[in-house]
Amino acid sequence: MRIEHGERMSASILHADLDSFYASVEQRDDPALRGRPVLVGGGVVLAASYEAKALGVSTPMPGGQARALCQGAAVVVRPRFDAYVEASRAVFEVFRDTTPIVEGISVDEAFLDVGGLRKIAGSPVAIGARLRHRIRDEVGLPITVGAARSKFLAKVASAVGKPDGLLEVPVGGELDFLHPLPVRRLWGVGAKTEARLADAGIETVGDLAALGEEHLSRLLGRGSGRHLYALSMARDPRRVETGKRRKSIGAQRALGRRIKSEDEIESTLIAIVDGLGKRLRTADRLCRTIVLRLRFDDFDRVTRSRSVGEPTDSTAVVLAVARGLFDEALPLIRERGCTLIGLSLTNLCGHDAVQLALPFTADHDAELDVAVDRLRTRYGRDAVTRGRLVGRHHGPDAPMLPD
Repeated sequence: MRIEHGERMSASILHADLDSFYASVEQRDDPALRGRPVLVGGGVVLAASYEAKALGVSTPMPGGQARALCQGAAVVVRPRFDAYVEASRAVFEVFRDTTPIVEGISVDEAFLDVGGLRKIAGSPVAIGARLRHRIRDEVGLPITVGAARSKFLAKVASAVGKPDGLLEVPVGGELDFLHPLPVRRLWGVGAKTEARLADAGIETVGDLAALGEEHLSRLLGRGSGRHLYALSMARDPRRVETGKRRKSIGAQRALGRRIKSEDEIESTLIAIVDGLGKRLRTADRLCRTIVLRLRFDDFDRVTRSRSVGEPTDSTAVVLAVARGLFDEALPLIRERGCTLIGLSLTNLCGHDAVQLALPFTADHDAELDVAVDRLRTRYGRDAVTRGRLVGRHHGPDAPMLPD
């Protein structure tokens, strides 16, 4: 593969991805679980150990189906999100101690740019090896690292290198590595696109590249065709970015397969809104759009969204919009059941981006929000709660991937 002007001369972008993160934390903290098929979450499997994956378990999957695949050997544990958040923080401390250029993708993966460290820390592969050993020794978790000249290839390398591996895509060998892989390795190829490509006789990335951008665009549309063809030729000019402010925050709760009443589902939604409102104000951000996410018994998903006239950090405003979206979705929930509910606050901005409205009036909702935030920060999340939520257990927020 010919190296273009301006391209990296070494595989100096690392993609570090913790292996079966939630399940690995459980096995780390309870030695009795090591070497056994562990399922995190009972109604719907949120994570599975590699021992469970070897038996055919995937996520998300109904708990009953996963237990059947494990033939009675499965160990089911309740998720402990506080433990996962703490483990993530410890891992990211190692990332940032390795290089200042870290771009977090989710709680369990990140890109690291180590291009300027060769003289003081060695080759990217040597840095990746030390990173893996440090996370194993200091945090107690297995992690896979992929190294390449681009973010896309580094992420593919870490996926191919799992579990607990280190895989470099050598400079000049990008296409030799990429083209034999199945097309689903490309970002943007889901089940439907993979099926459409298979109908056209395209099974590998090399098959897709050989088809050419023009024919691919006719098959999938110009935007998708251009995007996938560029990836198939290992073209990805994006840099590892650090210090970006998030464009959204969100949380979701798995409800399990047991039939939940509408009141139970709405109470879960209210608890999510309370948590997100505090996170929004702690980050000193405002949101313009509220997005409701639902998953049904058949694992199909839908989203509903609505934007507000003025950016807000008010829990009352977010709750009113969320309830409106929930009411609109009730016919679907009644018809199809609901196994997961989530909410995202998107189109975030800072206070300096908002034009003040007239007349200036006292905002008692804002004062109440701040007072409640302070009480919960000082005395714990359950120090102040809504009357509707008294006696209900909703558990901590399950982190969602950043947009």
